[in-house]
Formats: sequence, structure tokens, C-alpha cells
Amino acid sequence: MLNMNIKPVSALRDYNKLLKEVDADNPVFLTKNGYGKYAIVNIENYDRFVNGMKLLKDLQQASNEKGSYTMDEVFGDLD
Repeated sequence: MLNMNIKPVSALRDYNKLLKEVDADNPVFLTKNGYGKYAIVNIENYDRFVNGMKLLKDLQQASNEKGSYTMDEVFGDLD
């Protein structure tokens, strides 16, 4: 489970200090007026998230076209 590092958006005033708290497994979440508004993540996690979303979109589109896939068909292109 992620370590929930939650700060007010005003913490950006000292962004150098804030950015030191961001690492591969611990994003920093920023709140505005007491509500979650932003997440600061490192670029590797962002890339992983974007690629995962693309994969899900492709799988959903393919599932609509074909109906179902075997595990080998799904994970074959990932090797």
C-alpha cells in the first residue's frame, strides 16, 4: 500500500523540499480547500500509468470486436 503523503497546495511554495518527498512508490497528493486536487508522481510511475491505461483501452476495444481472449493472447505482446 502506498504511503499517503498529503499536503496542502500551499506546500508548493517550497517546491524543492516537496519534490524531495516524491519517489517511485510515494506520490505526493495536494489538497486545495481541504479536497484532493493534484498528485505529483515521478515520471516512471506516470509512464507506467499511461501505458497501463492504453493497454486497458486496447483490451476493451479488442474485447468488443472479438469477445474474449486467452491469457497467452493477452500477455503474448508484452514479452
